[in-house]
Amino acid sequence: MNDINETIQEPIEEAGKSKINSRVALFVAITATFMALCNVKDGNIVQNMSQAQAHSIDAWSYFQAKSTKQAIAENSLQLLKLQNAPGSAIIIKNYEDQIARYDKEKAEIKSQAESFAKEYDDTNLFDDQFDMTEALLTISIAMFGITSLTQKKWLLWFAGIVSLIGFILGVTAFMKISLHSDFVSKLLG
Repeated sequence: MNDINETIQEPIEEAGKSKINSRVALFVAITATFMALCNVKDGNIVQNMSQAQAHSIDAWSYFQAKSTKQAIAENSLQLLKLQNAPGSAIIIKNYEDQIARYDKEKAEIKSQAESFAKEYDDTNLFDDQFDMTEALLTISIAMFGITSLTQKKWLLWFAGIVSLIGFILGVTAFMKISLHSDFVSKLLG
């Protein structure tokens, strides 16, 4: 048991003297802070996506309701015309007006529903980008930890590059600049 304690204690004492550990600590602090900010922004994006999707579903349901009402009006109009009952001209005109109104309302509702669906898709692009940012920053933090243990400079550089790529994706997502990779999204999706 003493051998294990000595084996662990020696690298810990040496690590405190290392310049690499100071850099690792700084990089981890910066990376974790930026990752937390990205996580908050991503959470807000997910809420917006949920809201857009709910609005889209509601609009399409409303569209269906108008379509059903229109179908009932069209069937009623057709029956009235077939019956050719006296005095039905006013009722026929009423149904024709309703059908025209439903056509107009459905076109407006369809446009709204498509707008909400587009908003969802546009927002989802940046959600994916923030997800990739978080993945890269998490990997870089783990690699910084390994760097601290191994004291390998090349690993510090590699972890820094992975972190930098994560930062670039995150900053561009904040700025609403798409650096979205469909390949990576499909691979991880």
